[in-house]
Amino acid sequence: MTSYDAARLIDISAVRTPHTLSDIEETVNIARHYRFINVHSLPCWTPVVRDMLAGESDIFVGAPVGFPGGAHKTEIKLLEAEHLIKDGVQEMDIVMNVGRFKNGEYKFVADEIKQILAITPKDVRTKVIIEINALSGEEIDKACEIIPDTGAEFLKTGTGWIPAPLDIQLIKRIKDLTRGKMKIKAAGGIRTRGEFEELANYGIERFGINLKSALEIVSSYAAKE
Repeated sequence: MTSYDAARLIDISAVRTPHTLSDIEETVNIARHYRFINVHSLPCWTPVVRDMLAGESDIFVGAPVGFPGGAHKTEIKLLEAEHLIKDGVQEMDIVMNVGRFKNGEYKFVADEIKQILAITPKDVRTKVIIEINALSGEEIDKACEIIPDTGAEFLKTGTGWIPAPLDIQLIKRIKDLTRGKMKIKAAGGIRTRGEFEELANYGIERFGINLKSALEIVSSYAAKE
């Protein structure tokens, strides 16, 4: 694997509360230099990221829906998705309603995601965040059962806003439960090249890694020849 190959698997982001325009600019410039596949920002910055990445056809504009808790009313999530699409988003990470999922309202959760996907153009990639650090083992299994049926392209393991130790075996279990049904984006707690390689070799298709760790991982590989 080269540094380029690694960067093509990693989303980088500036989605924390205090992030400003300078943080967005820094993240975009780093993405350009290393060719990270995606730059995520909070929704108000989506038009800015779109304009900064104009002409960069292989670096995608990303933003979340219902971030970080997933508990926005469905109408608000739909409106947010609609505006992101108008603003040029190319990948949307949709936070499922974790509280209602934990309440056993699986049909509500699945129907909400399907409503968002119904207004999303086919060329916009969609990922559903299930927030594994807020779920029990049984709940994770249930999420891996119902989320593939929504039609989203990826299941994303978490937002990174609920800290917990990285559980590689749990991510592998999620991959096993969904293999052949949808792709997996592993996010939260991945800090080293070893962790990244173990999951990539297991078939994880995308990663959300904080900027410092992403740079360390990508820089540890030889440059693309």
